[in-house]
Amino acid sequence: MLLSELVSRPELDLRVLHAGQGLDRSVRWVYTTDLSDPGRYLGGGELVISGMVWRHDPSDSERFVAAVARSGAVALAAGEAVFGLVPDDVVEACRRHDLTLLAVPVAVSFGAVTEAVVGAITAARGDRLAYTLGRQRQLLSAVAGGAGLDELAAQVSATTGLTCRVLTASGRVVAGPPLPDGERDAVVRAHLTAERLPISVGRHTLHPVGPGTLRVTGWLVAAEGPLPGADAGREPGDRSTSGSRGGPGSTTGPDHGPTEDADTVAELAAIAALDRGRRRDAVAVARPIADDALARIAAGEGDRAETRVRLRQAGVEPDGGLTVVILRVTDVPDPGGIAHQLLTDALVGDGPAIVGVHDGSGVALLGTPDPGSASGQGAAPDTASDRAAAALSALRRLAPGLGTRRLSVGTGRQAGPDALSGAFSEAAHAAGIAAARPGPVAVARAGEMLSHVALLAGIPDDVRRGFAAQVLRPLLEHDARSGTELTDTLDAFLDESGSWSRTAARLHLHVNTVRYRIGRVEELTGRDLGRFADRVDLYLALRAR
Repeated sequence: MLLSELVSRPELDLRVLHAGQGLDRSVRWVYTTDLSDPGRYLGGGELVISGMVWRHDPSDSERFVAAVARSGAVALAAGEAVFGLVPDDVVEACRRHDLTLLAVPVAVSFGAVTEAVVGAITAARGDRLAYTLGRQRQLLSAVAGGAGLDELAAQVSATTGLTCRVLTASGRVVAGPPLPDGERDAVVRAHLTAERLPISVGRHTLHPVGPGTLRVTGWLVAAEGPLPGADAGREPGDRSTSGSRGGPGSTTGPDHGPTEDADTVAELAAIAALDRGRRRDAVAVARPIADDALARIAAGEGDRAETRVRLRQAGVEPDGGLTVVILRVTDVPDPGGIAHQLLTDALVGDGPAIVGVHDGSGVALLGTPDPGSASGQGAAPDTASDRAAAALSALRRLAPGLGTRRLSVGTGRQAGPDALSGAFSEAAHAAGIAAARPGPVAVARAGEMLSHVALLAGIPDDVRRGFAAQVLRPLLEHDARSGTELTDTLDAFLDESGSWSRTAARLHLHVNTVRYRIGRVEELTGRDLGRFADRVDLYLALRAR
């Protein structure tokens, strides 16, 4: 119920002594009190009714009004029975705290005011329930009629005026229009790091899709538009609720409002959970075929006729060229199963692919998308390699929600049947290289197998770290002792191929400062950076740390 609706009731004869933040605010609860400090009993959104028995002198007004305003109450209704009017010090205190103040005449009981508010809230609650049930029936009828998730998301968007999308935890759009990258990243991060859902981020309200203990494998519904009700961005009392504290909200108008919209979005999330269950069932049926094909490829039989048949049965055309992506997950009970889920979700809607499990790792074989195809991700990638890059971007978005877990991803080159087993081996080796790298999500590509990175990754950790410590110890100790940056300067100098000017520009230093620092590096390490062999030693030591 709005304050303006309450004030307009002629039988109550309420007078506005101070409008405060306006009369268009909603009352969610009525609280009658004569405590001098009722703040601890207020949760926000209340109409506080008081006979002012607590007022013994003007200073009491400041304490009482401050407590009411601080709690988030929308208004104070002060009875005139005790003093014959509302004292000026009460009015002034309400002005100072911008709290709406209403005067309740002597002839009007507090019970009448309470009854008016509760009656309006109860009626609105019934309207809301009827409207919500009507929307639910519409959605269920659409589901029974065979409507897909895209159609249902569009229907909810049209009904609520919100733009609704169903997303994977890695930000792939399952249903709904494409989402700009910046907004996608913010939505994904909020979903992964929120203590609880629903939650609001920017203009998006995020609802979980189904139960789940591992947020990185979950789905969500993102409703874009003004939708109160989530934790973030809601002011106390910014909408009305039923007649019980903390109860469900009422409508904001005669037909429907934000609360019904929130209920409808939650209903879409429930239907999306059912849809996801059906998809998982379909994947479970197809997975043995995919796993068998992957086992054959890993065994060097990628060019065999039987393998080609298996690949086609699983849904990809091997002759068009396939890109291998291998994902390893640590610190989870079922690494292969979790990796399979993450890869499946990272590839939603992008074209032909099979996803299976081999040797505890998730493996995806990506085909070339059909020409001119598009999806909720935006423009479709042109090649299988482009699809792999898009999948890697999706997996990287999971980093904020991984905690102690790590994802190591290796990709092979695009290959036809004759070279598919070799590409599989490259991807597996690349995943091993990625596992040796820092960070929650590490990626290595087949092309890196030809560089020093692969060489360093193949050396035992203790040997690699021992070499780096021996070569760099004088620099590291000097930097720690003196607060200098010789190690960073050396790194930049070698990365700039020994260019004094580029190193100076990169570090925002004078060229002479760079020359001095490199001279100190040579003195401390006993190496001459004019000699190629010494440069190689220092470069490898820096990369082996």
